[in-house]
Amino acid sequence: MPLDEIAIASYISERFADVHVLTAHGNYFFYYGPFEGVENKFPFATLVTNDEYDQASDLSRPGVFRLNVGVRKETYLSLFGSKAPRAGESGITETGYDYTALDTIMPHPIYGPMYWLSVLNPGEETFEKVRSLLAEAYEMDVRKQEKRGKT
Repeated sequence: MPLDEIAIASYISERFADVHVLTAHGNYFFYYGPFEGVENKFPFATLVTNDEYDQASDLSRPGVFRLNVGVRKETYLSLFGSKAPRAGESGITETGYDYTALDTIMPHPIYGPMYWLSVLNPGEETFEKVRSLLAEAYEMDVRKQEKRGKT
């Protein structure tokens, strides 16, 4: 049974300390650290519910959303074998994955080259795998902020 976006957003905001959630047009952006200056940071995860930022996943389908997570290079390569190529003229990265497929961990259609992955409507079994990827993304952001002296 798939989880909905509100349950996943709640999990992220409640599971990890000092997470700030910004919402825009039904989309969620998850940041670690003090709220001041958060708009200048890149989120460690996002949850996108519409096609405002790209149309690769066809999020205009009823109830479809995409969870996006930035992971370490090593993790990304262990999942997908190689770095995603740069985006083509369409702005979408050609990886051979069907970006409209549900419940499948895949490279992010735009930010794959930056070691981001995505999954549309993860089921419970897939979300179990994603939990450790979210923890990794969060820890990476914590370390990055600590190095910058922001926390």
